[in-house]
Amino acid sequence: MKSLFKGIGLTAAGFALGTTGMVASAQAEGEVNIYSYRQPELIKPLLDAFTAETGVKANVVFAKKGLGERMKAEGKNSPADVLLSVDIGRLQGAKDLGVTQPVVSDVINGNIPANLRDSEGHWFGLTTRARVIYASKDRVAQDSITYEELADPKWKGRLCTRSGQHVYSIGLIASMIAHKGEAETQKWLEAVRDNLARKPTGNDRAQVKSIFAGECDISLGNTYYMGKMQTNEKDPEQKDWAASVRILFPNTEGRGTHVNISGMVLAKNAPNKDNAVKLMEFLASDEAQAIYAAQNFEYPVEPGIAPSELVASWGSFKADEVSLNEIAAQRAKASELVDIVGFDNGPSS
Repeated sequence: MKSLFKGIGLTAAGFALGTTGMVASAQAEGEVNIYSYRQPELIKPLLDAFTAETGVKANVVFAKKGLGERMKAEGKNSPADVLLSVDIGRLQGAKDLGVTQPVVSDVINGNIPANLRDSEGHWFGLTTRARVIYASKDRVAQDSITYEELADPKWKGRLCTRSGQHVYSIGLIASMIAHKGEAETQKWLEAVRDNLARKPTGNDRAQVKSIFAGECDISLGNTYYMGKMQTNEKDPEQKDWAASVRILFPNTEGRGTHVNISGMVLAKNAPNKDNAVKLMEFLASDEAQAIYAAQNFEYPVEPGIAPSELVASWGSFKADEVSLNEIAAQRAKASELVDIVGFDNGPSS
């Protein structure tokens, strides 16, 4: 049988074959097929450890977008066993597309807290990333902040952020709805919009670059970008960006800092289901969680596993324990509010 991954390779469409080669067929004894939004180099150490422990070969296809839709289009012929993704939006999106199936595993449920997994077992968190404030070391004296405070007029013209419709932004806004309700969140979002230094643009690292350049004083961003900047040998100027800011963990004295996840789902039509569940249980294990901590500048979901030394150097924080099931339920409303207030149009005159 010809490979179902044939022709994917490295292409302009954004697909790249991952770390372990192509599958000879969708169903193959001793193999598991992974569709991944996580870059191959980030998950290679995990898959190498999994193969060494189990003897199961891991085949990976990487893409920046469209994998859930790809699985739906492939239907029963899909070779995918496991989907690895980032953000609750994409994980819940896969469930909503009908391309997942529930997993019942004492191993997984024992290691992953209930608020970081689907109540019906369709998705599971593997790492967390906090949505924090990057603050200029030179121009911001305070060492604590809340998300609510971003609406304070003292920040007018001093805040940078990426698009309000990006999945990272939607997650935060959805968490505000979960805690504050729709009406109060809309008022908050309007005030935050009016405090923007410019129209939302660029990614999280671009906001830190803007702080370094003096274009704004604070920005919203995910924690792991600090690690990416601090260790960037390819673009060493990013080390200077990182050195110009410090991380403030919002609401640490209250409900806690909003966290999102990277995670996994079992494909609805997984041809190698037993091996897929083996992989998922391994990824939830202490061993895999420790590898995540060392490699990806993220926080393990398993409470007993410490973050890496670099991640720990950013400080400790209290994580918001609201269930990501609730966050997922509020995402559509959060997206509506972004459009209603014209957030991506930037500050009003």
